[in-house]
Amino acid sequence: MDRTAQLTSRAHAQAHSVVYEPDATTHSQHAPHAPRAPHSRRTLHARAAEVLEANWTGTSTVPSRGLYPHQWSWDSAFIAIGLRHLSPLRAQTELETLLSAQWGDGRIPHIVFNPSVPLDAYFPSPDFWRSSTAGRAAGAPRTVQTSGIVQPPVHALAVWLVHQADPGLSRSRGFLARAYPRLAAWHRYLLHRRDLGGGGLASVVHPWEQGMDNSPCWDAPLSRVTPAPARSFRRADLDHGAAEDRPTDLDYGRYVRLATDYRDNDYADGTGGFAVEDPSFNALLIASEHALARIAQELGATATARNARAERLTAALVERLWDPAEGMFFCRDVGAGALVPERSVSGLIPLLLPTLPRDIAATLVSTARGPHFEVGGAARLVPSYDLLGEAFDPHRYWRGPAWFNTGWLVERGLRQHGERAHADALRTALLETADATDFAEYVDPYTGEACGALGFGWTAALTLDLLHRQPFEDSEISKVFGMSDQGGERR
Repeated sequence: MDRTAQLTSRAHAQAHSVVYEPDATTHSQHAPHAPRAPHSRRTLHARAAEVLEANWTGTSTVPSRGLYPHQWSWDSAFIAIGLRHLSPLRAQTELETLLSAQWGDGRIPHIVFNPSVPLDAYFPSPDFWRSSTAGRAAGAPRTVQTSGIVQPPVHALAVWLVHQADPGLSRSRGFLARAYPRLAAWHRYLLHRRDLGGGGLASVVHPWEQGMDNSPCWDAPLSRVTPAPARSFRRADLDHGAAEDRPTDLDYGRYVRLATDYRDNDYADGTGGFAVEDPSFNALLIASEHALARIAQELGATATARNARAERLTAALVERLWDPAEGMFFCRDVGAGALVPERSVSGLIPLLLPTLPRDIAATLVSTARGPHFEVGGAARLVPSYDLLGEAFDPHRYWRGPAWFNTGWLVERGLRQHGERAHADALRTALLETADATDFAEYVDPYTGEACGALGFGWTAALTLDLLHRQPFEDSEISKVFGMSDQGGERR
């Protein structure tokens, strides 16, 4: 039985019966809104819990009721990390629902579609992806419709943290024993089917897979893609946000072309015109590989091979994506065989890994605090893209705005490497901004002004995680690696 408190003190039986209901919480940063008075810690906690309750469908949590009415892969992982503080049972269910949609080849799809949601509520919809037919050769499930692409592999890390929230409940339900083979298959898929560059790292085959959809890091490799005709699709995202905040029609046409070609090739990897090794995607794979080692130990197996694999991946990450002259991890365009010289928050996420060489970790901290990101300086939160870059836009999707999940990861990384004062300051800024913006999807990095959807799932969930984890405590993620929160040393 779940021994934790209920999500909120209110009864929500009626909310649970609402499977799909478009909301009115999308916020345009160009619309005036009244400043909000600060809330107490207790009130912020309760309000965050209410967001997760409102977005709960009965088996999973949608990122937002309007713009994102289905289950998203890495959203659910971050949401589970927050839910574990309220209901470990619900957090386990969140991850189990996602894992049950896994394909036979091991991939975890980036969207699990809710059949009660109208097809025109989101694009690309299930009838675009055609997972049960186009994905048949790759083992797509027959009982649920999904997309055919993936998202960052943060799932094993989430599973381990959720287990730690209530080990007794987890063991009684066989949570880890059921999750482990699925997670192992997921990692095998990425390490074998997606090593398209031959250097040991996983490649993404679509910008949507990396999660930072509209990053300028994709501009060069995308320039080789012929866009789909504008008349061949309808952008449902523009029903919920201003066009000037979203990807351009040209970029969106290229996204659609890549997805169409991938589908028409039966989701076979290595056949498309886009392949990029991304530092954030691979850093999260490494963190999850370490988490899988801890899960294996809990289940009575050896963790030696997984820890060794994580170390090899870390070495490959440094060898292939680290630019010492720029003090930054960059994406590698596999097709061009070269790094993409665009600074994005993705290049800071490897701070999450305490096994980075000390000099690289120290340089990354300096880069994060320097003029390109201004963490702890002019920027309120961590910008998604270089503040000095030609493509910087404080409001356009992933071309400058700050996101809470990437801020949470950077906060973890700063704490991993002994930068407690900077981590504490970022933690405070994340909490204050979530409070002031009603858990906005993303914000202007300078002003903290709300953008995108309000009542956003992972914003609320990671707020809860920050509230429950006191700043002076050792990092739980450090414990995944078997290290203290002192930073930087290899074991």
